Amino acid sequence: MADRQGAVIVGGTSGIGRKVAEALARRGEEVWITGRDAARAQAVAKEIGGSTHGLGLDIAQPKTIAGALAEVGRVDHLVLAAIERDENSVKTYDIDRAIRLVTLKLVGYTEVIHTLSPRLGADAAIVLFGGQARARPYPGSTTVTTINGGVTTMVATLAVELSPVRVNAVHPGIVGDSPAWKDKPPEVLKRVLDRTPSKRLATMADVAGSVMFLLDNGSVNGVNLEVDGGWLLM
Repeated sequence: MADRQGAVIVGGTSGIGRKVAEALARRGEEVWITGRDAARAQAVAKEIGGSTHGLGLDIAQPKTIAGALAEVGRVDHLVLAAIERDENSVKTYDIDRAIRLVTLKLVGYTEVIHTLSPRLGADAAIVLFGGQARARPYPGSTTVTTINGGVTTMVATLAVELSPVRVNAVHPGIVGDSPAWKDKPPEVLKRVLDRTPSKRLATMADVAGSVMFLLDNGSVNGVNLEVDGGWLLM
């Protein structure tokens, strides 16, 4: 199909990234998903079906990014969903973990965009993943809070530099059915729900839907979209 759109989902082998990849594949796009393990990425691509391809890529190793993405062609939709969880307090600071996370999100995200920028069409859209730790720190979130704050401002500069390509970010709150939260004790989840005006936790489908909205709505640009049921309001 000559006019088939192309999509790259960095971190598309599991969780929310995979749900976005599945949605894009269902509507006929040529989709490239990446994960650190090439064999797993290729296996997941086969499971998703359609014109889906898997690539091995660790964006915490930014000098390898250009080579890993060399076979990707036209890109209309780029989603940077790769994240890592980290607890790192300033009092017990782990420099190596901090450097890896900073590199992954702030350098790795940017290098992916740099590498693919010549392949982005004028109507292309990019979505970055941040998180609500940017606005609600917790003990051990020193690195995560700082980096997600950086994603917030990265959106603005990329939207200006890449114009007319649109750049937005999604910032999920607590995602109740995610691997990190689905097995939490009921009393922990109740404390979160009591502070959430919608009285329900966000789901992976909710977050994936918000990514699709940001990719598709041609008038939304430079936006940091919170997907948390109003959690930050209380």
